[in-house]
Amino acid sequence: MPIPTLEEKLSWLKPEEASIHEQECAAMVGAGDYEVGVQRTNDLLDEAMEVFMRSSRSSIGIAGDSMVALFTAAGDLANASCGTYLHAIIQPILIKYIINHYSENPGIKDGDIWYTNDALYGGIHNPDQVAIVPIFYDGKLLGWAGAAVHTTETGAIEPGGMPVSATSRFEEGLNMPPMKIGENGVLREDILELVAVYGIRAPQVFIIDLKARVTGCERARKRVVEMCDRKGADFVVGLLRKMMETAEQGARSRIAGWPDGTYRSVHFSDAVGVNQGLVRSCSLAITKKGDHLTFDFSGTSPENLSSYNTHAQSAVGHVSNYIYEYIFHDLPISSATFAPIDFNFPPGICLNPDAKAATSNAVMIATGAMSAVHNCFAKAIFPTGDWRQVTASHGNGGNALIIAGLSQWGLPFADMLAYSINTEGQGGRATEDGIDAFGFPWCVYGRAPDVESMENEFPLFIPFSQHWQDSCGHGLRRGGVGTTQLWVGYHEPPVLFFASIADNSKVQTPQPLFGGYAPCTVPGLSISQANVLEKMQSGDPLTLDLHDIVQNRSIDGNWASEFMGRAARPVANGDVMTFSFATGGAGYGDSIERDPQSVLGDIKANKISSWVAEQVYKVALSENGDGVDLARTQQARESERENRRQRGKPYAEFMAEWEQLKPPDEILAWFGAWPSGEAVQPIMRM
Repeated sequence: MPIPTLEEKLSWLKPEEASIHEQECAAMVGAGDYEVGVQRTNDLLDEAMEVFMRSSRSSIGIAGDSMVALFTAAGDLANASCGTYLHAIIQPILIKYIINHYSENPGIKDGDIWYTNDALYGGIHNPDQVAIVPIFYDGKLLGWAGAAVHTTETGAIEPGGMPVSATSRFEEGLNMPPMKIGENGVLREDILELVAVYGIRAPQVFIIDLKARVTGCERARKRVVEMCDRKGADFVVGLLRKMMETAEQGARSRIAGWPDGTYRSVHFSDAVGVNQGLVRSCSLAITKKGDHLTFDFSGTSPENLSSYNTHAQSAVGHVSNYIYEYIFHDLPISSATFAPIDFNFPPGICLNPDAKAATSNAVMIATGAMSAVHNCFAKAIFPTGDWRQVTASHGNGGNALIIAGLSQWGLPFADMLAYSINTEGQGGRATEDGIDAFGFPWCVYGRAPDVESMENEFPLFIPFSQHWQDSCGHGLRRGGVGTTQLWVGYHEPPVLFFASIADNSKVQTPQPLFGGYAPCTVPGLSISQANVLEKMQSGDPLTLDLHDIVQNRSIDGNWASEFMGRAARPVANGDVMTFSFATGGAGYGDSIERDPQSVLGDIKANKISSWVAEQVYKVALSENGDGVDLARTQQARESERENRRQRGKPYAEFMAEWEQLKPPDEILAWFGAWPSGEAVQPIMRM
C-alpha cells in the first residue's frame, strides 16, 4: 500500500463532509440532550483514560502523558480525554488510511484491534504508539475509539526509543504501519510475539503498555455501545456530528474576532542529535483573514542527518497543544476546529523531511513550532477581548532523561522518567505569573511521579527535589520556575545506563513576550566517582541544595559540564549520573515594571536570587535583605531606562548593522544557507 502523501495527511486532518444521514440525526438532537450527551462523552472518555493509566507499565503511561479519543465512523475526531492533545488531533489520518486502504482486505469488522506507531502513516514519532478499535452497533460502523501513549522502547540503536545518534529511520527500531493485531476482541499471540522478540529491550513494558491501550479503547467502545442501548444509535451519530458542527462554528467565530494580518515568529535551537550548532527550528507566519488561518513554515532550516526531524502532521499536533490549552480551550477537542486552518510545509525542511529521515526525536525539533504559536497568537489576540489568554511560551524544553538496564528486582527496563518533563514552568500570563512546575507543555494534565516510586522502580537514589532557582524567564509577569533533582546510581550489581535528549544548553527555543526574558539554558552536569553516598552514610555535612552543591563543589568526584543531550553511557554505583533540570517558562513584559514586593517575595520563596533581583529587576534590597529600599529601587530603574535610551538606535541604523552580522561558519552546518535557511547540499541516507 502507498504511504500517504503530505497532501492526503493534511486533508485527512480536516473533517469529512456530513452525510445526509448524519445531518438528519444531528437535527434531531435537542439542546438539552446535546449538553447531556457531550458531558456523557466527556465522562466515558475520562473513565477510559483512568483505566488506561492504571493499566500502563511505563513511567510516561503511569504519569498520564496519554489520551483516549472518540471518532466518527468516517474517522473524524469528535472528543478526547487528554493527557496530551497532539496524539488526538493526528489520529484521523491513521483511521482514514485504514478506511481507504484496508476496508476490503483485511476488512474492518466488529471486534477488530488495530495498532500503529509509524510516523510516515500519520503518527508523531515511533515511541508514540496507538491502538484503534472500530465501534459497531447492530452490525453498522458507528465510530472509532483510539488510545495513545509514549512507550520508551522501540528496539532502536540506543535504549529509550529516541536515539540521539540515529541518522535515518532504519536505526530507530520498530516502525509498524497501521495493521490489524486482533480480531473478535482478542489480541493475536503471533503479533505479540513478533513485537516482543523484535529487539525490544524491555518487552514486558512494551506488551503491557500495548494491552493498556487496547483496554482504554475497549472501555470507551463499551460505554458508547451502552449509550446506543439507552438513546439509540441515531442519537449517538447525531451527537457526534453536532459536536463537530459546534466545534467548527466556535473556531470560526473565535478567529473572525481577531484583526486580519500576518503574524510572525522565528525560533532557534542549538543542536540536532549529538551535533551542536545553530538551527532555525521554526520560521512561522500565520495569516489571518476573516474566519480563516494559514500557517506557513517557509524559511525553516532544512532536514538534517539526525533524528531531530518531524513529519508535517506531527508539527500540526504540536500546534494543537497550544490551541486547545488556550484559544480553543472551551471548544470540543475535534477535527472540526481545524476546518478553518490550512498549512504550508515546504518540502525538505526539518518539519517536512524525506521519508527515510530519522524522526524519533520529532518532539525536540517541533518545540520551535510549539513556541512560535505562543508568540504569533499573542500578537493576534492581544488587542481583542481574548487578551487575557495571552501567555508567553512554556518552558518547552522537553529534556528527556532515559535510563535502561537491569533493575534491583532483576527486570530489564528502558524508560523515560516523567519528573523532568512534567514539572516545567508555565509562561508568564497577561494578568499574573506563570505557574511554577506546572507540568509538561506536551501534556498539561500529566503528573510528576513521586520520588519514592522512582526509587522503588529503578536503581536510583534521589536525595533532593526542589524548585530550580532563577530558571524562569523574568518579566513584569515572570514565567513559572522549573525543578531540579539529583540522580545517583544506586545499584549493586544491577546494570544501569543513562541518556539525555535535549537541545537547549546554549540557546533556548522559547522566546519571551513584550520585553520579557527567555528562560535559562540547561547544562549537562554529572559527577563520576562521586562521594555523595559515603557522605550521607557517614553523616558528613552535605547541604542538599542545588546552588550550594554546584557553587561550592560540596560533592567530591570528577565533575563534568557538557551539552545536556548525551548518548547512552554506563553509570557506576554512586555516580551522580545527572542533575535533572526542568526548564522554567518565558517571561511576559518588562522586568523593571514588576512590583518590587513581588520580587522580594520571589527571593524569600527561593524562586529567584538576590543577584537577579538587583541586576535584572533593578530592585534594591534593604541592608539586611528582608525588605525593599523603594527610593534606591526607583533610582536604579530610572537609571536603567536612561541607559536604554542611550543604547537605542533608529531602526534603519540598527538594521544596517544587524544585517551585516553572521554567526561563525562552524555552527551553521545544519542551518542551511545564511540567512535564508535553504538547503545547501543533499542528504544521503542508506
